[in-house]
Amino acid sequence: MEGKFITFEGTDGSGKTSVIKEVERYLKVQGYDVVTTREPGGVAIAEQVRTVIHDVNNTDMDPLCEAFLYAASRRQHLVQKVLPLLKQGKVVICDRYVDSSLAYQGYARGLGIDKVKDINEFAIDGKYPDLTIFIDVDPKTGIKRILEHSDSHEVNRLDKESVSFHEKTHDGYLELVKRYPDRIKAVNGERSIKEVAFDCFNLIKEIL
Repeated sequence: MEGKFITFEGTDGSGKTSVIKEVERYLKVQGYDVVTTREPGGVAIAEQVRTVIHDVNNTDMDPLCEAFLYAASRRQHLVQKVLPLLKQGKVVICDRYVDSSLAYQGYARGLGIDKVKDINEFAIDGKYPDLTIFIDVDPKTGIKRILEHSDSHEVNRLDKESVSFHEKTHDGYLELVKRYPDRIKAVNGERSIKEVAFDCFNLIKEIL
């Protein structure tokens, strides 16, 4: 039986990476075979693309180029790692997936959600998650967290964007929650990691 594909989304500094670690721990205690991964990246080729995308020196990157790079990285990660794991019946949890591109490049960059969706449809060949959890945090809170943990956080090109860009990205995610209510569930991220993770765990249990 094929496994389940679960993705986590959120603006920068939402805490989703920490929440994923806690959710992974909960699921493993319950006996589930869980593998966590991330985008962009997850496999060697996709990690190389991640380096280009996140390089703080690449501020001149064209928004459409950015969208194509994310889609290319996503394709490699999907076929090399995610799909094989799902065929093995594992629960695959991914830190970001297609909705990141829709929110960041489609909405915040102004390319259009539908246009970026078309680019990614080609890349993912219709493979959407069984569940997407959006960790909803005020963008100003997220930026504050990034600054507070700059020593341990991978500060990338997107982290250095303006507050207005992060606010637009947040608005983009809220639009996606409205568009795809059956797949994308919002969780209040303005609480402790354990509280947020417990709510996420309960949502995941419903589809397992």
